[in-house]
Amino acid sequence: MLVQCQPVVPPANAIPCVFMRGGTSRGPFLDLRDLPRNRTERDAILLRIMGSPDARQIDGLGGAETVTSKVVMAQPSTRPGIDVDYLFAQIDLENPLVDTLPPCGNMMAGVGPFAIEKGWVKVTGPETKVMIYNINTNSVIEEIVQTPNGRVQYTGTARIDGVPGTAAPILMNLFDQVGGKTKKLLPTGHLKDRIDSLDVSILDAGTVMVLLRADAIGLTGGEDESFFKTNRVLMERLERIRREAGRLAGLGDVSNSVLPKVGILSTPQTKTANIRSRYLTPHTLHPSHAVTGAICIGTALKIKGTVASEVGRENGKPTELIVIEHPAGVIEVNIELDRQGDRIQVRKVGTMRTARKLMQGYVFY
Repeated sequence: MLVQCQPVVPPANAIPCVFMRGGTSRGPFLDLRDLPRNRTERDAILLRIMGSPDARQIDGLGGAETVTSKVVMAQPSTRPGIDVDYLFAQIDLENPLVDTLPPCGNMMAGVGPFAIEKGWVKVTGPETKVMIYNINTNSVIEEIVQTPNGRVQYTGTARIDGVPGTAAPILMNLFDQVGGKTKKLLPTGHLKDRIDSLDVSILDAGTVMVLLRADAIGLTGGEDESFFKTNRVLMERLERIRREAGRLAGLGDVSNSVLPKVGILSTPQTKTANIRSRYLTPHTLHPSHAVTGAICIGTALKIKGTVASEVGRENGKPTELIVIEHPAGVIEVNIELDRQGDRIQVRKVGTMRTARKLMQGYVFY
């Protein structure tokens, strides 16, 4: 007897999902069109998916760390010259907060492979170019994804610090990296501002950051995660500085946002590096470093008069491969500046990341 199989219809509380590592972060990748257009309803679903609020995120896909509590939402783009629109969300672990103010350059690395596998971008050869519009910062990213034999290749020999093993390289060229949130490279109009008796530099390049010298707060710049976890007095001071920097930058009350991020800078320990960074996310130390944070620090380093320029070294030329030391090794970003008098523009930033598809199926909320 012929048995006719009926198609399996997923329940109403299921959403197609690809779980991926992007750079040194990981999380679910979702089709934006599968989520409600209403922000409140969408955020409720994302919190449920990730298991927040709960420090362990035991009832969701979150990994109980900032770098593993991230969501990518993407869809085919209708913008001229753009393949994919991408929206990033940082999910708070302990509070019911979904923050779409910041971008994430690490998770962005997975957007190109995700779009190709969804059939939104046609494979064009051994390498496929994917043009991405970042909704968070109104900027454009070009990704070069390895696609031999007409499919995304995740295996390879490229290595990035903070991720074990090797994988296929994903080359990323980022444009329009200045003023994504404040419309200015220097939101306050100053190379340095004074907050809580400290000199700081506030920049909006790649992301919004408040930068300060490690030695100005009694640190060496080589402190690890446990140091920041246990030094409550310091973290409270850094949070005061961060909130005031957000106010000065025109972001308003940032107590419920991860922007601006905090960068604690010091002189590099090796001759091949330009600067050393401890990047806060902002309430814990990033185990390695954010791509967008590296863009901001690299840009600041190239501008005389910032706190970054006081502790790092650069070649004085418009273009330079900036090597930033972080707790897990180094991150490299190629900065191309355009100087016209006092006006400074970031023409392009290049970096290399890797990604890996970990799982695909349905996520339930």
